[in-house]
Amino acid sequence: MKVTITSQCMGDRNCNNLCPEVFEYDEDQLKSTVNFDEIPDQYKDVVRQAAAECGADAIEIEDDE
Repeated sequence: MKVTITSQCMGDRNCNNLCPEVFEYDEDQLKSTVNFDEIPDQYKDVVRQAAAECGADAIEIEDDE
């Protein structure tokens, strides 16, 4: 699974709060970033939850399943 944060990110940091192991807030870009090229298995469910809860629909998931 690969995850991308699009330019639609509003910086509300919900994903960062939900899964700080995967998502990090970039103060310079004023948007969230992803800490992994490939999401580890133990975080896949919470990443899907973060994408579903993203108010800006800024989290894109490329599922390898």
